[in-house]
Amino acid sequence: MARRLRPVGLDFAETAPVRLVYTARATAPPESVYRALAEEVTGWPSWFRAVTLARPTHGGAGREIKLLGGVRFQETIMAADAERRYAYRVDQTNVPGMHALLEEWLLTASGSGTQIRWTFAADGSALFRLGLAAARPGLGHSFRTAVRTLDARLAAAQRSAGQ
Repeated sequence: MARRLRPVGLDFAETAPVRLVYTARATAPPESVYRALAEEVTGWPSWFRAVTLARPTHGGAGREIKLLGGVRFQETIMAADAERRYAYRVDQTNVPGMHALLEEWLLTASGSGTQIRWTFAADGSALFRLGLAAARPGLGHSFRTAVRTLDARLAAAQRSAGQ
């Protein structure tokens, strides 16, 4: 990893120069969604197609992530509020032009399911920002597909546990 990014706090989710915010609903309850996000990190590739490797580092205080296309991240967990919020900051990456990145997953109970809001907060060079603007629809599609896939996996696991 050649690039060390600027460390940012949780407030960056609201103040970043580029904020991409997406929402989706899962039928699974918040505790199941949270567990998949924060506690079963190595399972991410099974439901988030863009992720090819996810593993905890630093005793669970960080993560190593690899994406399709060879993108790599070393991350620090910034918030792990059971059943409510999971957020992480990218500390190192191989993405050119990126200066800072924080992702936040907010979970809200919605009936018997979960409303999920994913914020992709970033800063970078003008070219990087332009690239993110162009990638907005694809990131949204990737997020929504991941939530549907995760929801289906959680429903299947619940059915198996009930048998």
